[in-house]
Amino acid sequence: MTTLTRKQYLALGSMLFGLFFGAGNLIFPIHLGQISGTNWLPATLGFLISAVLLPLLAILAISLTESDSMYDLARPVGHGFALFFLIATHATLGLLIASPRTATVTFEIGVLPFIPKGSETVALFIFSALFFAATYLLSRNPSKVTDYVGKMLNPVLLALLAAAFIAAFLIHGDGAQLAKMSTPTAAGSNLINGFLQGYNTMDALAGLGFGVTIVAALKFFGVSDATKRAKDVAKTGALAMGLEAIIYALLIALGVLSLSFTKVTENGGPAFNAIMTHYTGLIGTGLLAAMTLLACLTSAIGLVTSLSQDLGRRFPHLGFKFFLPLDCFGAFVIANFGLDQIIALSTPVLMFLYPLAISLIILGLLHPFIGKNRVIYATTTGLTIIPALLDAINSLPYGWNHFGLFQQLIDFGTRFIPWFSVGMDFVPFLALGLIISTIGVKIAGRPLRDLELEEES
Repeated sequence: MTTLTRKQYLALGSMLFGLFFGAGNLIFPIHLGQISGTNWLPATLGFLISAVLLPLLAILAISLTESDSMYDLARPVGHGFALFFLIATHATLGLLIASPRTATVTFEIGVLPFIPKGSETVALFIFSALFFAATYLLSRNPSKVTDYVGKMLNPVLLALLAAAFIAAFLIHGDGAQLAKMSTPTAAGSNLINGFLQGYNTMDALAGLGFGVTIVAALKFFGVSDATKRAKDVAKTGALAMGLEAIIYALLIALGVLSLSFTKVTENGGPAFNAIMTHYTGLIGTGLLAAMTLLACLTSAIGLVTSLSQDLGRRFPHLGFKFFLPLDCFGAFVIANFGLDQIIALSTPVLMFLYPLAISLIILGLLHPFIGKNRVIYATTTGLTIIPALLDAINSLPYGWNHFGLFQQLIDFGTRFIPWFSVGMDFVPFLALGLIISTIGVKIAGRPLRDLELEEES
């Protein structure tokens, strides 16, 4: 049985950190800190659950079920749902939101402050073209992703982040002010809202794609035993996500501190600029530009690679090399709509997809007990779809969610569905589906740990 060396663990952990830590991971913790104020600790805990723990569990679910893609993980629910979930999630990650956002966040934070007004559209077009050209070149050989991301880009990114934190907490010594900050709004000042804000990082969805990449890397290192892979995933994930959790907490703290010298912003990007200018001056602006570029580029590499690998496996007659340039070009096109439009689109999409992803992650983690039991998978995920749809409708822009039928559904949810008003109504539906399906399988006398799936026609 192959045992990874310490150097290999570090390389894989560094790769995993780099794949996850991207655009939203920089700006949304800052925003959460600003809207949380003195209640930033419970909000931080909620954020860490959805932005750190869930992604790690997603990778473990992929590993435990020995899935070659998120399609395989969702397959016990049914072929149609699995195909829909694969396309919807990858469309969100690779084309509509996450990948384009890596370029637009980099542009707004690292480029926009240095260009004259009126040239934003042309500048975004040129920058996004260069950004996704670089992403394509670095992603062409998946076996080299570990080297590119883990060994080359991450050490520089970590050094830049460390410099920012040292300037704020040690040189300026502002950490002591955290206890004195006043709470600007009620929003974000609790654990549940912190949990929902973690959706914006999209890391639980990305984990279902990156899980394939990390498992493939383990196979490349010679770890073929499924149980051993699961343990190695846990060790590697604890290393990478533990580091990410520390960085998140520090970024949220910076957001709280920024309330003394800047206003609350919509997405954290402008606040990050103000923070770096406040603590490090003009040098900080260049520092932030470099840091954002590295974080977003590493994330973009992971997104387009996992998307192209999954689609290549699903459509082998086309393959990875066919989908990779298409994914990069599609992300380039969407990026030119701008960051505000991308973020506006993301909330209802994530409120729909995240409950489904959480359902599949939990079912995948239960694999040693339930295997790929169709009844349990279909019932649990089927019931979870109901609140997911309602949450998506409820989070539509104001003018959209107040149309006749939508308003009636929202009123019904508010009156009759537990936790609907706080966006956590999927929890009782998911739990109910898991419980009643398990009991039903037991009563029917069928094996609970059903490992077999019918072959697709």
